[in-house]
Amino acid sequence: MNARPPKAPLIPAHPGLEVRADEVVWDGRFPLQRVRFTYERFDGARSAELVWELWRRGRGVAVLPYDPAADCVALIQQFRLPALAAGFPAIMTECPAGLLEPGEDPAEAARRETEEETGLRPDRFERISHTLLMQGGCDEAMFLYAARVTLPRPGEAGTFGLAHEGEDIRVLIMPAEEAFALLDADRVGNATAAICLWWLRHHRARLRREWA
Repeated sequence: MNARPPKAPLIPAHPGLEVRADEVVWDGRFPLQRVRFTYERFDGARSAELVWELWRRGRGVAVLPYDPAADCVALIQQFRLPALAAGFPAIMTECPAGLLEPGEDPAEAARRETEEETGLRPDRFERISHTLLMQGGCDEAMFLYAARVTLPRPGEAGTFGLAHEGEDIRVLIMPAEEAFALLDADRVGNATAAICLWWLRHHRARLRREWA
């Protein structure tokens, strides 16, 4: 019998939860788990038996690089097949992001991903939130950060990414107000960048004082 993949552990115990079957049906880079269960409803009754597929991606980070002196942010663009499949533009405007290595500290992962995907070297971080992206079907839990950086002038950022992972990442440097305009026009299209930009809009004046 094959050993259970580390990324797809058994569902943990929870009051009122009865797991009747828990199997890994696909053991690729990101395993797919099929779980048959019932749970205790809010009225105390037992739910009907449910069968859910759970996509196990694990923990990730996303970072919004911000230069308080220039009042500019760095976003990235890259080709996203799932975005195309969902009817969104295939070239997504995002924050630098990636998955954590086993045992890796989220803040260190944030630093690593920022350097790999933008060439920037943050010297200060502030945590924005710890949040799920798709709580209805995936366990991916994201740590979101703002990072203080010194940005080059627009047009001098270049392209980055790891060639062995097939990455081709273009860096966009823009004034914070321009990034907020993209948000208001519904032209961001992904949750991590949207959350980070909303957070920056609320905390921008404070960061410009504290990060000066």
